[in-house]
Amino acid sequence: MPKVAVHNTKGEQVGELELSDKLFAAEISDSAMHQVVVAYLANQRRGTASTKTRSDVRGGGRKPWRQKGTGRARHGTIRSPIWKGGGVVFGPNPRDYSIHVPKKLKRKALKSALTAKLNNNQIYVLDELALEEPKTSEVARMLKSLSIEGTAMFVSAGSEPNLYKSTRNIPGVKSSAAESINTYDVIKSGALVLTKDAVARIEEVFA
Repeated sequence: MPKVAVHNTKGEQVGELELSDKLFAAEISDSAMHQVVVAYLANQRRGTASTKTRSDVRGGGRKPWRQKGTGRARHGTIRSPIWKGGGVVFGPNPRDYSIHVPKKLKRKALKSALTAKLNNNQIYVLDELALEEPKTSEVARMLKSLSIEGTAMFVSAGSEPNLYKSTRNIPGVKSSAAESINTYDVIKSGALVLTKDAVARIEEVFA
């Protein structure tokens, strides 16, 4: 079983923790991660963009001028796509961009992402993380004490409003509950900072 060092909020190592082979020593599937990330991003799209064709635009029922004798090009309506204020050719219409991903594929992708993080030494485990009040400077200090630079995601066992409020003002840093993590966030975050309780919860839910 893979092991990872456990630190306190001051960055001092206070022990070790054994991780589940099913989650942190799984076979890495780039294909599964790619499919899940593509689906995740597609599912974020609202698909509400809408345009009107020449038949939808108001007006233009009357022929602008007679067919012959004016010396100008022939036109049947001022709502033609080549006219200003006319319809749009092949424009977007409301549609559903969502992609269905099988549950087993989601699990496989998440296991691959967590294993890759561990292999790259980007997983940090804290013995505990309790914030009595929202304090951005406290989270910034933790990141510095763990020598974490760049993007990071804090994962707690359950919902932690104080942690969420403390991380949202730091660019590239976010927080999540253990059962809400997904492959995209794991891959996008440079460092993954988990509490011991969060690790147990992740293994309970996803292993």
